[in-house]
Amino acid sequence: MTSFKPTPATIPLAQRRANPSPALAQAPRSVHIITWGCQMNVYDSARMADILRPLGYGPAQAPEEADMVILNTCHIREKAAEKVFSELGRLRQVAEARQERTGKPTLIAVAGCVGQAMGEEIIARAPWVNLVLGPQTYHRLPEMVARVARSSPGGVGGGAVDTDFPAITKFDFLPDALAPENQGQLSAFLTVQEGCDKFCTFCVVPYTRGMETSRSLESILAEAKRLAGAGAREITLLGQNVNALTAPDSHGNSHDLAAVAEAVGAIDGIERIRYTTSHPRDMSESLIAAHGANPTLMPFLHLPVQSGSDRILKAMNRGHSAADYTALVERLRAARPDLALSSDFIVGFPGESDDDFEATMALVRSVGFASAYSFKYSPRPGTPAASLPHQVPEDVKTARLARLQALLEEQQRAFNESMVGTVQDILVSGPGRKEGQLTGRSPYLQPVHFTGEAGLVGKMVKVHIDKCVSHSLAGTLLGEAGAR
Repeated sequence: MTSFKPTPATIPLAQRRANPSPALAQAPRSVHIITWGCQMNVYDSARMADILRPLGYGPAQAPEEADMVILNTCHIREKAAEKVFSELGRLRQVAEARQERTGKPTLIAVAGCVGQAMGEEIIARAPWVNLVLGPQTYHRLPEMVARVARSSPGGVGGGAVDTDFPAITKFDFLPDALAPENQGQLSAFLTVQEGCDKFCTFCVVPYTRGMETSRSLESILAEAKRLAGAGAREITLLGQNVNALTAPDSHGNSHDLAAVAEAVGAIDGIERIRYTTSHPRDMSESLIAAHGANPTLMPFLHLPVQSGSDRILKAMNRGHSAADYTALVERLRAARPDLALSSDFIVGFPGESDDDFEATMALVRSVGFASAYSFKYSPRPGTPAASLPHQVPEDVKTARLARLQALLEEQQRAFNESMVGTVQDILVSGPGRKEGQLTGRSPYLQPVHFTGEAGLVGKMVKVHIDKCVSHSLAGTLLGEAGAR
C-alpha cells in the first residue's frame, strides 16, 4: 500500500458546476488519499485532490490528521475487497479516535475500481463510510461532499454512492493551472484513454472502468503544456488500453496514439514520451513506425502477452496467437532495433497444462524481455474465467511462477549487463544515496547512479555505463546531452 500525498489546485470550472455552499468552500480542511494499484490511480488521486481544493481541502500527511480520507482502490489483484474492508476497519478506529481527541468528524470515502464494483455493498458492510464513487465520477466529489454535509452534519455515515458511467467526461473538470506543489515535476503521468472493450476473461477493467473512451486532443495538449511549463521533461501517456486511443479534435478529426505522441513530443521542454499499457491487437502500423521516426518516443515498450500457449490465449479471449505476438515484436524491432520490451504473464490460468506452460517459457526465450511482471492466476468475481473448470492447484501455480520468474530475472540481468560500455542519455532526477552522487533514469527506465554536481538535477546528461549493480547501473558523467 502506498499513500499519495495530494497536490491541491484551484479548479474554477469544477467549483462552478459543483456549486458547493459558501460554508463548505471557505472552511479550511485537509484530505489524505491512500492509493492502491496502477499509475492511472496515482493520476486520479492527484486529480481528486485538485477537485477538492475549492472546498478548502489541503493535503494531510496522515489519516489521523485528515478531515477526509479517500481510499483509491484497485480490483485487479487477489482479495482486493478484503484488503479494502480491512483498511476501512482501521480507518473507523482512526476516525473515532480523532473525534474523541478533537471533536471533529472524519469523512471516509472509497473511490476507484472496488468502489465501482461493490457500490452499495460497501455502505452495507461498512456503514461508517460516507462516500463511494467509481473512477468515472470523481469529478462529482464536491457535490457528493455537499450532499453528505447536508444529510449527516456529524460526519458519521451518510452513504452517498455514485458509480455511474456519465456521458460527460470527467476531464472537463480538470484544473486550468497546476498547483505550486506540482511545479518541478520532471516525470509526469497524463491520462489520455480509459476503459477497455477487449473483455479478456480474467479481467475486471471493462466492468469497473467501462468501455474504451478517448480524451480530446485539445485537452491532452493543454494539460501536456501545463506540465511542461511546470518543469516536466518526460510524460507517460496512460490508458487501460492506451494504443486504442482515438483522440477527437474540435474539427471532427480523430488522432491515434502515434499522432498524439508526436504532438506532445513537439511541446517545448518535453524530451521523452512513454506510454502504457498497450494491447497487441491495437499496435497499429503508424505506431510501429513512430518508434523509428519519433525521437522523443523512448525505446522501451510494455506489451503484455499473458501466455505463450495459443490454447490458453484463446481461453483468455486475448484475440491474438503466440505467433502474432512474436511477428509483432519482429516488426517493432525492425522499426527500432534498440527497442526493449517488458510484458505481463499469468501462470496457472484455468486448464493450463504443463505443455501450455512450457509454451510460455519458449516464448520468453524466443522474444527476450528487459523486464516483466508475472503473477499466479487468481479468480476475479464476476469474470468468465472465475467459473471455468480445471482450476490449477495452488502448489502447481507456485512452482510454475518460480520457474518463469527465474528466467525473466536472468533476462533482465543480461539486458542490464548489455548496457555496460555504452553511453546513455540520463534524465537526472535527484541526489543519490552517497555524497556527491546523482541518480536518473535511462531510456529503458533503468536507475543509473554517477558522480556529479547538484545543478545537473532536471537536466539530460550523457553517462558512460561502467558496471551493472543489482537492478541498477553505475557510470561516469561525460557531459550534458544536447537539447532538441
